[in-house]
Amino acid sequence: MRFITAALLLCLPSIGVGQDTLWTPQHVAKLRIVTEAVISPDGTQVAYVLAVPRDLSKEKDGGSWTELHVVDTKGNSTPFITGQVNIGSISWVPGGKDIAFLTKGEKDTTRCLYVIGAKGGERRKVVSHTTDVQGYSWKADGTRIAFLATEPIAKTKKAQQDQGFNQEIYEEDAPFVRVWLQHMDGGAGPQMLDLKGSASELHFNPKENKLAVALAPSPGIDDHIMFRKVHIVDLVTGKATNLNNPGKLGQLAWSPDGKKLAMITGADKHDPKEGRLWVHGLPMTDGWKNITAYNEGHYESIAWWNADTLFVQRSHGTSTIMYTVSMVERGMGIFNEDFWPIVGSVSVSNNQKFACIGHSPMHPPEVYVPHKRLTNSNPWLKDMKFAKQEVIKYKAKDGLELDGILIRPLNEEKGKRYPLVLHVHGGPEAHYSNGWITRYADLGQVAAARGMASFYPNYRGSTGYGVEFSMKGQKEAAGKEFDDLIDGVDHLIKMGLVDEKKVGITGGSYGGYATAWGSTYYSHRFATGVMFVGLSNLVSCAGTTDIAQEMFLVHHRKWLWDDWDYHINASPVKHVEKHKTPLLILHGKNDPRVHPSQSLELYRHLKVRNQAPVRLVLYPGEGHGNRRAASRLDYNLRLLQWMEHYLKGPGGAMPPMEIDYGIKAPASAKTSASWNDRRNEPEASATVRADPWLGRGCPCCIGW
Repeated sequence: MRFITAALLLCLPSIGVGQDTLWTPQHVAKLRIVTEAVISPDGTQVAYVLAVPRDLSKEKDGGSWTELHVVDTKGNSTPFITGQVNIGSISWVPGGKDIAFLTKGEKDTTRCLYVIGAKGGERRKVVSHTTDVQGYSWKADGTRIAFLATEPIAKTKKAQQDQGFNQEIYEEDAPFVRVWLQHMDGGAGPQMLDLKGSASELHFNPKENKLAVALAPSPGIDDHIMFRKVHIVDLVTGKATNLNNPGKLGQLAWSPDGKKLAMITGADKHDPKEGRLWVHGLPMTDGWKNITAYNEGHYESIAWWNADTLFVQRSHGTSTIMYTVSMVERGMGIFNEDFWPIVGSVSVSNNQKFACIGHSPMHPPEVYVPHKRLTNSNPWLKDMKFAKQEVIKYKAKDGLELDGILIRPLNEEKGKRYPLVLHVHGGPEAHYSNGWITRYADLGQVAAARGMASFYPNYRGSTGYGVEFSMKGQKEAAGKEFDDLIDGVDHLIKMGLVDEKKVGITGGSYGGYATAWGSTYYSHRFATGVMFVGLSNLVSCAGTTDIAQEMFLVHHRKWLWDDWDYHINASPVKHVEKHKTPLLILHGKNDPRVHPSQSLELYRHLKVRNQAPVRLVLYPGEGHGNRRAASRLDYNLRLLQWMEHYLKGPGGAMPPMEIDYGIKAPASAKTSASWNDRRNEPEASATVRADPWLGRGCPCCIGW
């Protein structure tokens, strides 16, 4: 097959002159990030969602606010719904005259579907339900909407709850997500489809009276990750046909003629990450066709360019690439392996124009179109000092080619050796790209400003290098994949950059597991560690995680009772007698993925042995990664404090447990919002939302 490429070059924005401000955690805490971007049908405008962190000097703690903005292709951006609001799941209504979005208004009891005119004006509620609307799809002619929502709680059960009978039947009483149809003519209320399973993705066929729906056997996260199947639902007969996708399920997209359905999926049930491109409905094929079986990298975003051509974006090592794929002319090819910046979330108009979200070492995610960055959500970045960021390639002991991202110390002096912070991503089905990597859980430019280097390795098991590479860490927990980390450190030492006696390790989830391993089994190599929502005991983790099937199918490939010794020997708690590394442990108290007991176990064993300093910090109300502004700032400050104390400071006894946050408490919490029509109408948030590009964790990355 031959790839038909388009001229998609994007330029790197220029760096501001007179940069004189050093990075601090407070700077990271105020970064605004584009999380969604959708181009209009005529290609003239892009609607986007901007995540705005809370200002703790003026507001109560919570997750970031998410605002609706619209930018034209010349870069003129207009705020539509801003302030203390939670907007999400944006789309253009068929015809392009309105923008649709989900939110919970001031008088709403649940999250509803609204529209607002493309030129502004009043918002209008088009779908409300007794439970939150979780997703939706428009029929091409605009006459119907399919949406996702759970069934309402039965009156008898609600009455019992009001009487105090609020017991939880673990995993059994979670409500199924159903598919509902709503006519837009103002007739009967929404009708629920009789489908077996809990629904997630849904897409109206643009030409036929059919829906593509993803159904899982249950509402549980394990079933959602591992066992979702694509179904085609005939809305006339009610019949649902299972298309039986082979592995984990990513994005779905109908072709404009309604004859073909593209999806991103795993190669099989053991593939750690959805990243293959498959198409259903091609002529002369029976069922799904694997379009890109032999390509390296992982597909992340797709959109139809026309009825016979797909526009795709995939990760390729530490970079990303975009190109078109013809369904007619078969063959293989590639466009621009060094695509700049790092891009994702592609969106294509009816007239073959596109928009996407892009980020670089100089800025977080922003809206892009070909040749142009449209938004500048953090103009103050031009005054910041940035250290050099580059891709470093190295070899593992067994000869495997590896790479990672290095941020050098600011004002680096030739011949001088520096402390190093080793950042280990979660998953391991994740990877670091050469884009924006300074976040609340990754020090990056903050460490560089204080004379420390940061290295972000893509060890075996990472995505972005093909299915075979991403499976190399299976059945060998804490084996060669973690040895790759040591090989990366040794490479930087041989380069003459790093002081081998001043190396710290940190990471979240699976990266937290690596940190625990580095602080016990490899304790002689690390001067300090900061572990976040990490695993410490694979035996007890097997019985407390909510993703047991994924841990079996794509991580260990064996159950606990199949090989007790494997699980015990790969557990950091088995090696606590080697512990000499001062360790800071942090965990959300409500984490369902890696239970807080994983941190409690390791802390207690290390505390009792008293061979090196150890501290445990728990975050009430937080899950697998921090979402609230205060929790994120506290984490970033403690991470920096701990690394500086043991890599640059006096070391020895632990630093003080009190933290100076550098902010004043608000006198009162204010609520405000502004609309395109300047009505200043407030809007309450439905829930505390997760911040943009946050990894789902399984265990996985801890995001922005």
